[in-house]
Amino acid sequence: MSEAPTESVREVRQHLADVVDRADRDDTSTVITRRGKEVAAVVPIDVLRKFEYYEEQAIVRMVQERMKNPEPGIPMDEVMAEFLTEES
Repeated sequence: MSEAPTESVREVRQHLADVVDRADRDDTSTVITRRGKEVAAVVPIDVLRKFEYYEEQAIVRMVQERMKNPEPGIPMDEVMAEFLTEES
């Protein structure tokens, strides 16, 4: 798999339709930078859907694991914070 092209916000603004077409037709993601820092990406929709699915499955597995051995008094927001920390 080749590295996704990287473009600045300014560059993407000039040809957003082309960036979207690349994602749609060529399954090519584009990384978008602001002041040299990666801040966003345009990705093919199936990539987003797969990511959402895998993220949901990870949450389900974490909840199931907690349910096997529940510790009393752990609020769901702490469980989610733990999940988000593990994902980083």
